[in-house]
Amino acid sequence: MTVKSLGNPFSKDTDLRHGQSCSCDTCQATATPQTAHMSSDDMLEQAVESAIVRSVFGHSDIGRRSFMGMVGGTTAAAALASVFPLDAAKAAILDNLGTPEKTDLNIGFVPITCATPIIMAEPLGFYSRYGLNAKVIKTAGWAVARDKSLSGEYDASHMLTPMPLAMTLGAGSIAEPYIMPAVENINGQAIVLANEHLDKRDPKQWKGFTFGVPFEYSMHNFLLRYYVAEFGLDPDVDIQIRVVPPPEMVANLRAGNLDGYLSPDPFNQRAVYEGIGFIHILTKEIWEGHPCCAFAAPLSFATELPNTYGALLKSIIDATQYASNPDNRKEISSAIAPTNYLNQPVTVIEQVLTGTYADGLGEVQRVPDRIDFDPFPWQSMGVWILTQMKRWGYIEGDVDYKKVAEQVYLAADARKVMTDLGYDAPADNYKSHMIMGKSFDPAQPEAYVDSFAIKAD
Repeated sequence: MTVKSLGNPFSKDTDLRHGQSCSCDTCQATATPQTAHMSSDDMLEQAVESAIVRSVFGHSDIGRRSFMGMVGGTTAAAALASVFPLDAAKAAILDNLGTPEKTDLNIGFVPITCATPIIMAEPLGFYSRYGLNAKVIKTAGWAVARDKSLSGEYDASHMLTPMPLAMTLGAGSIAEPYIMPAVENINGQAIVLANEHLDKRDPKQWKGFTFGVPFEYSMHNFLLRYYVAEFGLDPDVDIQIRVVPPPEMVANLRAGNLDGYLSPDPFNQRAVYEGIGFIHILTKEIWEGHPCCAFAAPLSFATELPNTYGALLKSIIDATQYASNPDNRKEISSAIAPTNYLNQPVTVIEQVLTGTYADGLGEVQRVPDRIDFDPFPWQSMGVWILTQMKRWGYIEGDVDYKKVAEQVYLAADARKVMTDLGYDAPADNYKSHMIMGKSFDPAQPEAYVDSFAIKAD
């Protein structure tokens, strides 16, 4: 399998890195790291087993593989189970059995309203509620967020929902197992056009336009591509798509470098506020309830610091549920407006979060769920994102959509924490989705990719 690299234009391919320590048939056939074909449960079980071996035998230099080589897999499993049941260990990882192993955390965020739960959890006390001293750090863009997370500078990070999938696969970066146990927001994006294009509301008129998106591996990129393709435009031929950090969107629109953009807020609303653009369409009109941003971390964060991981996930999910209540949106707007967070006028943020906003076309719209907050990471959403990565050439070859989605989108973790905190959680991990009138069946991803007339060659 190959993956499309970062950069513009979105066309250069690069081979995935080969696994360094695995000689199994799957790794050799797909040239992916050993962990890439393991489920999160498999990796968690391996981490638990290794910890138990060290505890039982008192040797830090005896690993799981050495022990199993000495006594055999069946004997090893029996011995470990007699000392400490693995199923109980895995079930207990989110039970907060002790205080967080690490309380001082660095959490990256890009200054957009999609990061609302991660940001507001600091000033409104959600991190401290669960024993954490978390510092949220403003980050210029998604490439920086990715690199600081990979380097370990950030313990966890606000990410776009496609990013942990791409990072796990090694698309655009080295392959590193990542987990996404919670979605931050649903909806919350829009297509904005410069005022000079008031007479070009039909996307068929957009040939030759240049659009900005915040990152290649983003819902913004995939939704923009989907949208224009439904109107007969090939996004790799008929328009140009540039990666522009969200805080630079408005300036580039004003300077004429962009004809429009599909961006997170508040920069859609800021274009209207500045009188230089108008809202063409909210992305919720393309896909009602689509995911946007998320809370993500390296898999190692959860396996090495399970109590810290559990406390942080509880903080994020609790804050996300608080943000989902419209009655709290004005309070939240004031909390996240300051310079060290979004650095935006409160009125701009309120228009986004409350859904009562000027559209730049002379009307005031009332759309309470223009942005909404739902932490559950539907694995079917992960499968859809992977189909679009395949459709547009970001990944090639055979893709085990379900396996990758389940490895990264930890629905079981979210469900457990939501239930523990007294919130309703879906009983299933998959559901069908409707995008521009076309139903997506997550059980038939390859047929879905093949059904599109416009896709990468």
